[in-house]
Amino acid sequence: MERYTEEIRKRAGNLLKEGKVDLFIGYAGGSVPMMNRPILIRRPEEADLLRWDSFCGLNLANYLTGRKERIGVIANGCNSRNIVNHIVENQVKREQVYILGVPCTGMIDRRLVSSAVGGKDILSVREENGTVTVETAGSKEQLNRGDLLQQNCRVCTHRNPVLHDEMIGDPVEEQKDLEPYADVSEIEAMAPGERWEHFSRLVSGCIRCYACRNACPLCYCPTCFVDDSRPQWVGKGSDPVDTMTFHLMRAYHCAGRCTDCGACERVCPVGIPLRQFTRRLNRDAWKLFSWEAGLKLDERPPLDAYRPDDCNDFFR
Repeated sequence: MERYTEEIRKRAGNLLKEGKVDLFIGYAGGSVPMMNRPILIRRPEEADLLRWDSFCGLNLANYLTGRKERIGVIANGCNSRNIVNHIVENQVKREQVYILGVPCTGMIDRRLVSSAVGGKDILSVREENGTVTVETAGSKEQLNRGDLLQQNCRVCTHRNPVLHDEMIGDPVEEQKDLEPYADVSEIEAMAPGERWEHFSRLVSGCIRCYACRNACPLCYCPTCFVDDSRPQWVGKGSDPVDTMTFHLMRAYHCAGRCTDCGACERVCPVGIPLRQFTRRLNRDAWKLFSWEAGLKLDERPPLDAYRPDDCNDFFR
């Protein structure tokens, strides 16, 4: 994946130099390994800050809303699907965005890397031919890249951008013959009480930092329901009922819109597998409406439109 970096820098610089965009949104290195950060650049010479590797997991569509400029943006499958969401939901105009498409073979979960080296301080991480070389203060370890992928990347079937103005590199082969919702079936098999206990344990460590909300490209409301004071929908403390209410309501706000990009899980400081709240809703959107979010510019999400042939089994 790192081989695309130079081409991205070249194309982003040219777009700014030629005046085709006023702003380019991409990724830059962080202050520590495996922690790339979004970056917004406005001058061609700043393009050398851009990079592309297996730690570009935050969703750049999050930075499009509310802008009036012409914007260039790097987009793999996840980013492009959320850009489609934003266009459909009138958060940005198609002609306003120049999409530089990049094929993706999955992002690496930094927590799995840290666990694999026993929690040692990591000095550098390098990829080559499916092998990840991790250098710590006292050793070098070689790990299999496939064992380190984020969970959402393991079941992703849209690795190539679904919308782009220009592609960097050739499309990669999409994953097939997957069981994308095996985790949902496992939870569904639990008894109701056991299921409630499962989700209660899941969020018991939540510190209500709202990093998941802030990283999610779907959470662009000017005022989130948790910040409303008139009326106050949910308390701001650590009460378990308030915490569960926040996660359940946020998940339902994403119903039929979530692309399973994994940004929420990636930023959670306590490692909560937050996708478990949205995965069932994604499965139901597919099962009831044959719908996957962010694939079509000319169709509204299933909960935003009515068709006479809609499945009505959920009405009682």
